[in-house]
Formats: sequence, C-alpha cells, structure tokens
Amino acid sequence: MTTPWGEPELSRFPEDPRDRLRAWDASDEYLLRHLADRRPAPSGTVVVVGDRWGALVTALAVYRPTQITDSWLGQEATRANLARNGVEPGAVRLLTTQDAPPERIDVLLVRVPKSLALLEDQLLRLAPSVHADTVVVGTGMVKEIHTSTLKLFERILGPTRTSLAERKARLIFCTPDPSLVRPPNPWPYRYTLPEDVGAVSGRTVVNHAGVFCADRLDIGTRFFLRHLPGGRGGGRVVDLGCGNGVVGTAAALADPKAEVLFVDESFQAVASAQDTYRANDVSGHAEFRVGDGLAGVPAGSVDLVLNNPPFHSHQATTDATAWRMFTGARRTLRPGGELWVVGNRHLGHHVKLRRLFGNSEVVASDPKFVILRAVRR
Repeated sequence: MTTPWGEPELSRFPEDPRDRLRAWDASDEYLLRHLADRRPAPSGTVVVVGDRWGALVTALAVYRPTQITDSWLGQEATRANLARNGVEPGAVRLLTTQDAPPERIDVLLVRVPKSLALLEDQLLRLAPSVHADTVVVGTGMVKEIHTSTLKLFERILGPTRTSLAERKARLIFCTPDPSLVRPPNPWPYRYTLPEDVGAVSGRTVVNHAGVFCADRLDIGTRFFLRHLPGGRGGGRVVDLGCGNGVVGTAAALADPKAEVLFVDESFQAVASAQDTYRANDVSGHAEFRVGDGLAGVPAGSVDLVLNNPPFHSHQATTDATAWRMFTGARRTLRPGGELWVVGNRHLGHHVKLRRLFGNSEVVASDPKFVILRAVRR
C-alpha cells in the first residue's frame, strides 16, 4: 500500500497465498492522504476504530495510535503487519470493542463498519471521550456510506458532512458538539424467542451490537433450531461461529451433560453468547473462546460441531471462512463425530463436505435453506 508515510507491506490473517483480497482498499488510502494534507498534523491521542486488517494503524504508527476492533482476525492481522513493517512493540495499543476506550480522544478515525448497529454502539461509547477540538474523520467505500450513516454521526457527535468521492471511496467529516444530548445506548439488546424453535423456545437472547441479525432471530438459525440433533447423554459440542450463542444454548438445554464450546472471531459475538447462556440459567459446562474457528482445539476431541458459516468477509463474497470451518471440524471431530451445517441451498456446501468427509446427508431442507450432516469416519 502506498501512503504518505511509506509503503507498508500488508496481509490479511490468516495468510493464504491463494487469497487475492487485499488488506486495504481505496477508503484507507483516501483517509491517509487526507491526514497527510491536513495541517496541523495529527497530535494527541489518536484512536482508529474498525481498522479491518491494521492498514491504518500500521501507516500511522508514528503517532502511537490506539486501535479498536471487533475482529480477532483483524487484530491478529494488525500484530503481524506491525511486526512485518518493523514497528516497535507497544507503538500501537490494541483494544477490542468490549474494552473501555481511552478517556480523552484528540483524533478519531472511523472505518465505517458493515453493521450500522455496531457503529451506533461504538460512537455512543466513544462520545464521552470526544471534545470540541477532536478531529473526527470517517471513511468507507461509497456503497458503505448511506444517509443513515451520516445521521448517526450527527445524532451522536455533531454536525456532519461528506467529501467528494475518489475511486469509489468517501470521507465523513464530523464537528463534535459537546452540548449535544445523546440518546442512551440501546445495546446490548434482549428479546424473547418464539415458541416454535425447539429447546430454546420462549428463552431470552442477548445481542451485542454488530452480531448478525441483532434485533431478531434470522430465518436460517430458526430453521436450524427446529432440526438440531437431540441430546446424546454428554460429549463435547462446539457452536462454531456462535454469533449470539442461541444454537449452543439450545444444545446445552437439550443435553445438560454436554460440554459446549462457543467460538467466534467477533468479540461482540462471544460476549453475546456468554450473556445469552447466562440469561437462561443453563446447567452444565460451557467455554467461550474468541479465535479463528477451531484452531487450538485438540484433534479428535469433539463429538458434535454445529455451524452456520458466513459467506462474506466484509463486502467480499468468499467461501474461505466456511472452508476453514469445515476443515477444522474434520480435524477436531472424533471418529463417528458429526458436523451439522445450515446454509443457503445455492452455496453448495454438500460438495465441500463430500470432498472433506467423503459423505454428506441432507437432514432437512426448505426452498431456501438446507441442513447437512457429515460424519467423521
């Protein structure tokens, strides 16, 4: 990536030489050019929110910025990119969206996330640290910045305007208004599940901002919940890509003797899963882990993996995450262990499962979704 501060070498995480997706885009470059042209130069406490793969903080490391991210993969990419470019340890402070933000922010840079709810939550959490002289600049691709995005900045921080588009990217300029009366933060959001979703019928869900379908039960998960395998009298179960944890909670309720591992790469998701599990007073043993799928889980140690894999990485459509999840499941399942997957019919997950496991069985289907079962031989 070419920047006014040099040309850092950047990569996504985990690194894959076959992956043609870059670790930055035109909106990152636009923001960096703007900061270089701006006078005076950034000073004081610089906070970068939503830096997807560490491109921004790597370029701005001379200012000793703080990065705030919801992505464990993004944070690991940042660590790797900082080391790759010879940035001294400690030059960049790495925080998650669940951590308390700095008490004072002098420069706030926001990479607009896909989730408007996550943007709302983060701006509300950061607003008390912003003062009248704070420089606030957002960035994103044109297709990511909507009227609702600008209204959110304006409602929470102050008057907002946008730049002209360059290479399909746009900047957001916000002037903080300390006298603004802000609304209370609505996140995390709680709701009661319907009565037709198996073991979790009528139970409570807790969603932190940014979790997929945060204000209601999505139709794919609803379909999955109606067809989950029954209790097996114990064993180790993984809710892989757990989101709000409702699938793993259902498994724990159906089989109190089971040990359930909830894992997701989103800090917001794992916090949601933990709160959902606790809100329902589930007995049994549960573990909550933020990380890259089943990496770090011992081989042959799992009896059942439940999975609703994503098919997007930010704005890009890709099956790379699903493939890593499936290969991780095959490695960690015991002989006879099962992977249950729900997905849109058109994604063709059965092809991948047959290639990996040598088998794939349809458990249930409707016009939009299919639930597949693969057995580790």
